[in-house]
Amino acid sequence: MGNSPDSTHRIAVLDQELCQPKKCGLECIVYCPVNKTGGECIVQRPQDGKAVISEDLCNGCGICVKKCPFDAIVIVNLAKELGQDKIHQFGVNSFRLYRLPAPKKGSVIGLLGKNGMGKSTIVNLLSGNLKPNFGNYDTQIDWDDVIKRFHGTDMKDYFERMANGTLRTSIKPQLVYLIPQAFKGTTKELIRMYDERQVADRLIAELGLKYTLNTKVSDLSGGELQRLAVAVASSKNADYYFFDEPSSYNDVYQRLAVAKVIQGLANEGKSVMVVEHDMTLLDYLSDYIYILYGEPGAYGIVSSLQSTKIGINNFLEGYLPTENVRFREKAFRFEATSPVDDMILDFPVASYSHLTKAFTSFKLKVDPGQIRKAEIVGIVGGTFMKILAGIDKPDSGTIESNVKISYKPQYLNQDYDGDVQSLLYSVYQDVLGGSLIEEQILNPMSIKKLYERKISNLSGGELQKVAIAATLIRKADIYALDEPSAFLDAEDRIVLAKFLQRFVRSQGTSAVIIDHDIQLIDLIADSLIIFEGEPGVHGSATVPMLKEAGMNKLLEGLSITYRRDETTGRPRVNKESGRLDRSQKASGDYYYVKKPVA
Repeated sequence: MGNSPDSTHRIAVLDQELCQPKKCGLECIVYCPVNKTGGECIVQRPQDGKAVISEDLCNGCGICVKKCPFDAIVIVNLAKELGQDKIHQFGVNSFRLYRLPAPKKGSVIGLLGKNGMGKSTIVNLLSGNLKPNFGNYDTQIDWDDVIKRFHGTDMKDYFERMANGTLRTSIKPQLVYLIPQAFKGTTKELIRMYDERQVADRLIAELGLKYTLNTKVSDLSGGELQRLAVAVASSKNADYYFFDEPSSYNDVYQRLAVAKVIQGLANEGKSVMVVEHDMTLLDYLSDYIYILYGEPGAYGIVSSLQSTKIGINNFLEGYLPTENVRFREKAFRFEATSPVDDMILDFPVASYSHLTKAFTSFKLKVDPGQIRKAEIVGIVGGTFMKILAGIDKPDSGTIESNVKISYKPQYLNQDYDGDVQSLLYSVYQDVLGGSLIEEQILNPMSIKKLYERKISNLSGGELQKVAIAATLIRKADIYALDEPSAFLDAEDRIVLAKFLQRFVRSQGTSAVIIDHDIQLIDLIADSLIIFEGEPGVHGSATVPMLKEAGMNKLLEGLSITYRRDETTGRPRVNKESGRLDRSQKASGDYYYVKKPVA
């Protein structure tokens, strides 16, 4: 590969689930050039026959990577110096993390990167749930060794406090849907149980939880569970707070409320770290950014500390100038306006009258509207997706549509006893391999590598991709996707938005996308439906509006203004009461579509 052994730090990672020695010809072992000369670079593990790769003997040729029929092997050559920065490795041929981000008192630190780069591992390491092993996964590391390793850095004091038990941390976990399994009481009981700072009443009001206080945790919606988890984590008396994806399932208004609660902790002098894939929210929320890059599931490297603006722009560029590292070939750019308005045909494929629907504790009103052929309608702030899809019937009003709708629900389940390929086959009812569907949908969405994975073992992001793919491979006139960004990382959200737009245009179909990631909606939507009202009580949906008018109305309701980043064109939230904020509010231009000249 062009690197001498002395200058290379070799990484060999095996995906244990994808490696299936009973279904292959052991190509990795047969074709390995080191094995051919009598070495034992790749051997079979005695207990199950899976491959074990020696990183010391491996010459980095990559032949095993190309020959493996299941794409189970990753071989990477890194600079030798990086090996000294290894913080943790989970086992032989498994994921490893290089470098650690440092919490900063009185600041919100954002972690930005693809899924599988070690963000949750970082949270576990810094919260004390996991002890760094520096790659010595088969030996017991004591705290003296950890502290000695960080001698001369800010992290030495941090780990000393962790070792002697004086470090107080609080974590908002990623998987909030597991909370009902651990706690059987009501919202009020759970918050009061952990209210060490005596702030429960304020947090209940700020996070809009007052109508759920007497509701059992098991009966809460995803958004309510998310805000409850934020409230519980913020109620604890800690020095360091960690929030793992706090925006999922929340609408735009609720995300803003969550951001203000998290910022409030930093304003009180606390150290806060946030893992978040909604880049608009991360931009609004964070003081500094660390970028994580590498190979998902194989290794992750933590960048140097960067300002929020520069960090997010570097992430979109795929290049770290200070470290001279390019971690993605393609840079992402954002168009200020939709360039394909002329492709939307001016006749409706579906229309609806004034609709009403009363739920147990929520009343919905929808103004009349229509969905045009080749149009992508974005819905922000609420949903009547199930009514459009015909799953729920309105109490009053009618939907006029003779078209076929393919619907992806907001909440996904993994109660399927089979792999990804068998699930997709059950939807498509034909061979996937070599098909046009595989070429047009499954390959661009990186689904093919997941074929052999069990549905029950997929991560949240992988499950979301499979659910979207299953929706799109059905023949339909309208594709209705409810929160497709949930659990996808920031990069995958951009790729998804651009792919969905191309797909709808090329197929001559239409789409309705409900999502609370404003950046994704800004990228994908031609028109917008905006929800207004009181969360959990009542809501009303506007008629479909042109994107600029819809975004303007949405942002006015939030009392925030957007500008365009001069480098990437991405939307950025203006500083409250700053010069641009005051100027745009005075002119009524809450959503600034023009990209300023650099």
